Amino acid sequence: MFKNVIDELNARGLIKDYSNETQIRELLSTPQTIYCGFDPSANSLHIGNFIMIATLMRFTQYGHRVIALVGGGTGMIGDPSGKSKERAFLTAEKVQENVNSIKNQLSKFLDFKDSSKAILLNNYDWLKDISLLEYLRDYGKFININYMLSKDVVASRLANGISYTEFSYMLLQSIDFLKLHEKYGVSIQIGGSDQWGNLTSGLELIRKIKGDEEKVGCMVLHLITRSDGKKFGKSEEGALYLDEKLTSPYKLYQFFLNSTDEDAVHYLKVFTFVPVEEINEIEKEHLANLGQRIAQKRLAYEVTKIIHGEEKANEAVKMSEAFFKNEFESLSKENILELFNNSIRKIDVSNNFMDTLIEVGACKSKREARELISGNSISLNGNKITDIDYKLSDLNLLHDQFIVLKKGKKNFYLLSTK
Repeated sequence: MFKNVIDELNARGLIKDYSNETQIRELLSTPQTIYCGFDPSANSLHIGNFIMIATLMRFTQYGHRVIALVGGGTGMIGDPSGKSKERAFLTAEKVQENVNSIKNQLSKFLDFKDSSKAILLNNYDWLKDISLLEYLRDYGKFININYMLSKDVVASRLANGISYTEFSYMLLQSIDFLKLHEKYGVSIQIGGSDQWGNLTSGLELIRKIKGDEEKVGCMVLHLITRSDGKKFGKSEEGALYLDEKLTSPYKLYQFFLNSTDEDAVHYLKVFTFVPVEEINEIEKEHLANLGQRIAQKRLAYEVTKIIHGEEKANEAVKMSEAFFKNEFESLSKENILELFNNSIRKIDVSNNFMDTLIEVGACKSKREARELISGNSISLNGNKITDIDYKLSDLNLLHDQFIVLKKGKKNFYLLSTK
């Protein structure tokens, strides 16, 4: 373990910027309270949010207390960060539903039972009590409009227009930092680099009200991108959610297993708790044996284990290896369905086998079917079929229902009698 959590965060390539690195290092040399906000615009957090969750977990490992703040109040407004147009409002009921769901997810990773380690809060609890006049006199008075317009979070929206509602988001988040500083002694706020304007505005508000000598700071983390350059966000196609009903453990495992060689080592540092020294050794072994995908396998397993538990991670490994080795007999019915994404072609086992190959789209004609069978290019449940007169039967069925048909090296078909 590093002497200061900052050293570990830097070694993992996480920190992009500080309000004042020297000051934050000094603060973190003794136990501090750090907070991070989570937006309830969806009913599940995603893998991009997990960077922040993991960072809070790292702070607790170094003896600091953390606060996970769910934005039940700010979620009623909507953060303009990274958006090209005004976002649609969620109903109060939907926001509350999302808040409850996100609280449950956060509770899997942070120990809120021990308030000396972690606290879970909802900013609706104090924002709802601020009257319009209080908002304008007690808070709005201290933030200059020109200062707000200079922030990227606002400036990027000026060309297309931004409502006063979304414009006010920055001040609302600043109020959060002030309230948490006053009541819980929060000295540091963390967030993604797209939140820099919101975080530094919080510092501005605290210093205007409390004085320039107030010991508070903020730091932002790099937005982690996928190999295609897109960030891990809930609005992106193919978003990876922490809710296994939305993104299964197997799908999560497969995503990281398919990371590029360059990304795999970086992601090990960012998403997992494998010690940096061990990751460096994994990198050496990985580069010496590129075809074995050593880093990807460790990465996929560790991420899946942290988010879904060891049992689900082991099951994902089992499914992946079964698919790679064409060994499907040991898989459960649920595993088989997920492995093939519930894409099923219904068949009748009493039909002619060649007709079945044509019927499911594996072959265009009986001539092609004969050629593929004779060329050892057809297998059922991992077993090669070499007899052109082969007949299907109930003995072929997995769980009295399924047959996994493979054509060539990459084409799979899940057949079902039901």
